[in-house]
Amino acid sequence: MPIFIKTEKFKDKTLELSKIERKKFLFMHKEWVKDITNSGHYIRSGYLINEKKMPGGGGLLILEAKDYLEAKKIIENDPMIQHNLVIWDLQEWISIDGSKPEF
Repeated sequence: MPIFIKTEKFKDKTLELSKIERKKFLFMHKEWVKDITNSGHYIRSGYLINEKKMPGGGGLLILEAKDYLEAKKIIENDPMIQHNLVIWDLQEWISIDGSKPEF
C-alpha cells in the first residue's frame, strides 16, 4: 500500500494558546492516532526537534492508505486540523529504489 507523509506547523494562534490548552489538543490528536491504529491502518505521528532537542519544528505523520483520497480523508479528521491549529501538507512518499517498506 502507498505511504503518505503529513507535515505540519503550529499556526501563530496555536502558539498563543496556554500550555494546558495545547496539551488538550495534543491529547485529542494522540487518541485519534490510537483510533486509526486500531482500525488497522499503519500510522505513526511525532514532533520534530532541533539540534538542541527543542520542539517547534512542527510535526510529521506517516500513514499507509490505498490512495491519496483515502489518506486525505483520514488526515482531515485529525483534531489539530479540525480545530484549524496547524498549517499542513500531505504527500505520497515513493522510495528512490521503488521498494515498499513492510510495516
